[in-house]
Parts: sequence; structure tokens; C-alpha cells
Amino acid sequence: MAVSKRGQALDRARELKERIGDYLEACVRIPTGEICRERIQAQKERILGFLGGREEDWQSWQWQVANRITDPLALKEIINLSPQELEEIRTTGAQFRWAISPYYASLMDPDDPDCPVRRQGVPQLAEVMDGKGTMDPMAEAFTSPEVGITRRYPDRLIIYVTNQCAMYCRHCQRRRNIGEVDHHTTKGHLLKSLAYIRENPEIRDVLLTGGDAFLLPDKTLDWLLTELDAIPTVEIKRLGTRTPVTMPQRVTPELCEILKRHHPVYVNTQFNHPLEVTADAKEACARLAQAGVPLGNQAVLLKGINDDPHTMKKLNQELLKILVRPYYIFHAKEVKGTAHFATSVEAGLEIMEKLRGYTSGLAVPSYIINAPLGGGKTPVLPDYLLRLTPEQAVLRTWENRVFFYPNKREGRK
Repeated sequence: MAVSKRGQALDRARELKERIGDYLEACVRIPTGEICRERIQAQKERILGFLGGREEDWQSWQWQVANRITDPLALKEIINLSPQELEEIRTTGAQFRWAISPYYASLMDPDDPDCPVRRQGVPQLAEVMDGKGTMDPMAEAFTSPEVGITRRYPDRLIIYVTNQCAMYCRHCQRRRNIGEVDHHTTKGHLLKSLAYIRENPEIRDVLLTGGDAFLLPDKTLDWLLTELDAIPTVEIKRLGTRTPVTMPQRVTPELCEILKRHHPVYVNTQFNHPLEVTADAKEACARLAQAGVPLGNQAVLLKGINDDPHTMKKLNQELLKILVRPYYIFHAKEVKGTAHFATSVEAGLEIMEKLRGYTSGLAVPSYIINAPLGGGKTPVLPDYLLRLTPEQAVLRTWENRVFFYPNKREGRK
């Protein structure tokens, strides 16, 4: 007896439900900012008590920067650290600078050394034991035609505007630039960067980064965007910032008003785990979106933090809820001191296999490996095109079903 169309549809619906069953089961065990809201609030109160701050201080980004945690004993007042962990922080901190904003520290599980937020912010001995990698794997020193500029592509470039961040990520690709003292790029160097852009009219896209572009004072950022607006060949400006993740207090109404004056402006940030998607992050991203700023996320694939298909899917879905479009998943670069975060390429491809078709296309970023020595971003995809001839393409779907598609129809060249 023939099965009705509705019967076939119901069978297919059951099949699809089975396909997502493993994710639904795993999803309830993935910590998010919303699930951990009460714990985060308790940590916030603990930190405010230790620092002698008030709610209005907490909401001030200047206070957050001024009170970054930089001492192991101070960190021990916020999260529970063993004597061994304290010694590791001291040893590693002597070689690689670290600092954690009070806000980002409040996201840390005080009892779990493997907390994905702790692992991104707290130094580990593995950093100084790493004999692999280099301090400049992208060879940025050799792609800098002017001080403070990196140019790897024909029509766009980067201007480094500061070495300062709200929190120094343990996987940072530019840890060589952090130094021991915060400093913004001088106006003289910025003027040279602007002159280079004027002299090279093919540059239509300028990315401001660092460090963190949002750590610039409002006045300086407004001036720099105004100068870029005055260059006729510059079509868009982009800003790289992790403050929506590490210090959302920086996204003030005043900052958003500045950005509104300089459209088109795009902002890319870096959420790496669903635990970072908090109510405060949501408010910061909403402010930027209301100012007309498109938001993209550039996650870094990190071992033990997000190298799991379910975690990455949950992250991307949480991001869409706060108006952030997953843009890239970067394979971790071979930066000295970060080998303990390295994953296999297969891990990245497995994640991509479990995103395409299993969730919204909006939640599927591009998986990128940066070619060494400044070779540029290289997309890496699972093989969906199995064979291509002048007559047909042989493809597979996200469910591994193979089909044949005509390559050339009659009457079409």
C-alpha cells in the first residue's frame, strides 16, 4: 500500500528528530551565560567586595581597566587556586604578560580549573614549556609597508591602534606586541598610516585592531574614523574588539553615537564559548546593533574549550540570539606558548560537518586556516563536490546522500 505524502513527511520528521538527538542530550550539559547567571552574579559581588567597588564602578569601563587582575594572590581571592597553580601563574607571568578584567573574572567557575573561561584568561605552565611555534607566525613584520600597518591583500589593510586589551587571552596571536606597558599608537604613526592609504587608492577597506580597537579613548576613535571618512577611496571601516566578551561595559551610548556618525562601520568580535554569552554581552551587542553596526564573530578553535561539535553549535546559536553573525572559525595559529590549545584539522572539519544542515545556515561560519608567513586566510571545507565533469556534478548532501546534478543544460554554453 502506497504511503501518503503526509505519512512520508511524518517519517522524515522522525528521522530528522533522531539526527539531532545527540545534540539535544549534550546541550543541557553545556554551560552558557544564561544558565550560569546566578553563579556569575555571586562572583561579581565577591569581586566588588574584594576590590571595594560599587555597582556604578562595575558599569564603568575605565574602572574595569584600572582594576584588571594582574597579581596571582589577588586572583586567588576570586577563584580557588592550588599552590601549584599559583606557582605556575607566577612562572608563566614572568615571561608572558597577563591581565583579566573584573567582569571576565566573574564568568570563571571558581572551583573548576578546566572552566573554558579560566583557561582563556589564567596563565598555565604549558605556555613556557612550549618549544613549538614562533612569536610571529603570520610574518606580520614582513607585510608592514608602513609602521603600524599590515597589508596581506590587494584592497584592504590593518592599522594597529593600540597594544591594550581588557584581558590578555592566553591564545593571543599577537602576544609579542603586548609588552609590559599599555600604550596607544602615537598620532604621528597614525598620520603616516593615513597617508599610506591616501597614496594607495586601491585600499577600500580598513580594519582597526590592536590590541583592542575599543580600548582607544572615544575622542581618538572619533578622530581616526573622521580621517578615514575623508579619504574618498575608503568604502568601509572595520573594528576588531573583544570587549563585548571581556568588558561589555565599554560599549557605552557615547561610543555607539560615535560609530553611528561614521557608517558604514562593521565590528568583529571573538566569543569562543557559550559561557561568554551573558546578559551583559547581550546588552552590549544590542546597543551596537541599534546603532546600525553589523556584528560578526571570529571564534578561535581551542582544544578543551570549543573543539567539540555540540559546543560550537551551541555557541553559534547563542550568538544569533544576541544579533551576532558567526563569521569565521579560525584554526589556532602556531604562536609560541599556545601549543596546548592546538587541535587537528580533522577536529575543525568534524565541527563543520555537524553544522551544515544540522543548524541554520546563519549559524555556519567559514572554517579558516591562515597560511604561514602571511599567505592569507584559506577556507577549509568538507568535500561536498565528489566529482565534476562537463556533463554533471557528483555531490553529497549533509546526510552523506550522493546525487548527480547536470552541469550543462541544452542550449546553454
